[in-house]
Formats: sequence, structure tokens, C-alpha cells
Amino acid sequence: MPVVTLHKFGQSFQDEVKPNTNLVVRAGIKQFPYPNLQYECGMGKCAKCAIRVLDGAEHLPPPNWKEKKQLGDRLNEGYRLACQLWIEHDIELQQD
Repeated sequence: MPVVTLHKFGQSFQDEVKPNTNLVVRAGIKQFPYPNLQYECGMGKCAKCAIRVLDGAEHLPPPNWKEKKQLGDRLNEGYRLACQLWIEHDIELQQD
């Protein structure tokens, strides 16, 4: 099972998730990474769930049109929208 590490508030939060997991969906039903993941719409419209991928980006699909529209140049800095990602492998993330 994939291990997700989330860095936020100067702390690190880590847990295993089932394959094909969306972190915003999990947070919405009060599972890890709730309450540490900031999000709002869950549909790629607001970018509140923007995260920087520190490790594991090679296992993610290319950014979709919603991420390109919302993140723009931040994509080059490693940012993605958590609501648009389905986790299949270990990943390390940071949210500002």
C-alpha cells in the first residue's frame, strides 16, 4: 500500500493509503490527511489543495488541463492539485 508523507505546519504526517486513493476525498470523509490538508472544491476549480511533490512525481500522470489552468508556472516548481491526483505509489508532499 502506498505511503503518503505530508509536510505542513513545520510537521510531517504519514500514513498508508489504499492504491488509487485521492487525498481530498479522504480528507472530506475525515480520514488521513484530514485535518492537515487544505482543500475546498475538490474539482480543480479553486487550487486551494495545491501541493508540491517532493518525491514520487515520476509515478504521477502528466498534469491535466485543470492543473495547467490553475497552477500555470507553478507546475514547473513541482506543484500539483491534490484533488486531481490518484495515489498509486509512495509519495512525499508539502503544502504551504
